[in-house]
Amino acid sequence: MIKRIQHWINSASGLRRIMNFYGPYLGAGIRVRYLAKDFREATVELRLRWYNRNYVGTHFGGSLFAMIDPFYMLLLMNSLGKDYIVWDASADIDFVKPGKGTVTANFVVTDAMLNEIKKHTEHGEKYLPTYEVAIVDEQGELIATAKKTLYIRRKRTKS
Repeated sequence: MIKRIQHWINSASGLRRIMNFYGPYLGAGIRVRYLAKDFREATVELRLRWYNRNYVGTHFGGSLFAMIDPFYMLLLMNSLGKDYIVWDASADIDFVKPGKGTVTANFVVTDAMLNEIKKHTEHGEKYLPTYEVAIVDEQGELIATAKKTLYIRRKRTKS
């Protein structure tokens, strides 16, 4: 029974469900709409509600940031496997225009990204790649861009 629960928790569908009930996401109205079985893509959305709008009636910037916060880290952790350490190192966000309605962010991990990571970490070096993600509204107009810098290193083997 425990192995079945662990398998479910470690699966993409299990992680998506857990994240949708994660307190900060639930309270902010953030939903993980899609998480690929191979952890190579995710789509996250934020609907404007009475409880998550700011003083002027648009999306609260903190919620826009929260919706993109862990995803490149989670996708890369699962795509690279247990031989790698992956941490968020830094982030910044540029708000382009006020967000109204439903906004969406899409994350994709490509073969080129994984190959680049493996090349830069093959001898145990740390690698600090920066990935950009766009937050768009229902019309596809840019609301914000965020840059996430990750700390990635291949785990050292025990001698």
